[in-house]
Amino acid sequence: MVDRQIKELAERLLNTGYDDLPDRDKRVLRRVAKRIVITENVNDRFHEELTLGQRLADQVAAFGGSWTFIIIFGLVLAVWVLINTWLLPGRDIFDPYPFVFLNLILSMLAAIQAPVIMMSQNRQTSKDRLAAANDYDVNLKAELEIMNLHEKLDDVRTRQLETLLSQQSEQIAQLQTLMEKVDHQRASQT
Repeated sequence: MVDRQIKELAERLLNTGYDDLPDRDKRVLRRVAKRIVITENVNDRFHEELTLGQRLADQVAAFGGSWTFIIIFGLVLAVWVLINTWLLPGRDIFDPYPFVFLNLILSMLAAIQAPVIMMSQNRQTSKDRLAAANDYDVNLKAELEIMNLHEKLDDVRTRQLETLLSQQSEQIAQLQTLMEKVDHQRASQT
């Protein structure tokens, strides 16, 4: 019963056969025919599927791209420079100017942080793809529903016009009958 309705809906609204449609469009049509909600919270679905490593990478990327990180990092660099230039006597400096050890640590931090941020960006791209797919489904369903409403309005309008035409035909017939009576009365009076 429902499969037949779905096929009829596809043929009526899309002017195409149901079997010719992509699976995604068939899924939307089935939901339209069954009056099932198509929207979903992509964020919830996406976050449910994340592994521990992916969540950790997202947290590292979120912290690494924050003002908190920038301020803390700036303070650590300032303290490092102060300790190695002014606070320690000349012989106890563990990283003298030009701070080669600090450069090594910064390079290692950048080497680790860059792929973690890229992993997070790749996941964001996947999340955006899911959101776009959901938007497509919602837009397609909305378009189908609008087409269905137009069809219903056209049916209502057609029925109203048919009713008006039949009423007009009846009225014309009544007017012709009246005209014939009037003509008949005139003819009988003369």
